[in-house]
Amino acid sequence: MNEYPWEPPLAGNEVEALLGALERLRTTFRWKADGLDAAGLSAKVGASSLTLGGLLKHMAANEDNMFTVKLAGRPIGEPWESLGWDGSNDWEFATAADDSPEQLYDFWDNAVERSRTRLAAALADGGLDQAIHASWGDRKANLRRLVCDLIEEYGRHTGHADLLREAVDGRTGEDPPAGWHSTSGSYRLPGLS
Repeated sequence: MNEYPWEPPLAGNEVEALLGALERLRTTFRWKADGLDAAGLSAKVGASSLTLGGLLKHMAANEDNMFTVKLAGRPIGEPWESLGWDGSNDWEFATAADDSPEQLYDFWDNAVERSRTRLAAALADGGLDQAIHASWGDRKANLRRLVCDLIEEYGRHTGHADLLREAVDGRTGEDPPAGWHSTSGSYRLPGLS
């Protein structure tokens, strides 16, 4: 059994390398937020209003926004529409304090599963070069750009999660330890069923 299923391939092709980088960041982000109660998920550092709960909800909405709205031009869907999602980044951060830890973990875990399914289907239907719904002016973005944008978003927020988690209970580290599995929610490690 691979003790590090989130580790990107050492010599993969472009798709394998990009998806490997995305899954490594997803897993590291989830590890940083894993196993916390409401107090841990709402802890802040200094003057910042960021919380791990807010980051979980923000990244869950980002997953669905990327692979529904930007990829295909469809509405973001559930659970966001019923929750009153307004499309602004502030909404996720401001409303996360109203959600239980179980809800926050479920939002993120389920969004990642939906994204994995949608991305796999898109890759099978045209690869990274295919045009997607998102555009800038009259120029369409391609799927490669969408994946890179999500990698960038995770990179930024995983750094925030590092600081927040260390302040909560001292957890530090670049990657989860060998054999790590989440203790909260239903997160499924990449490549495992």
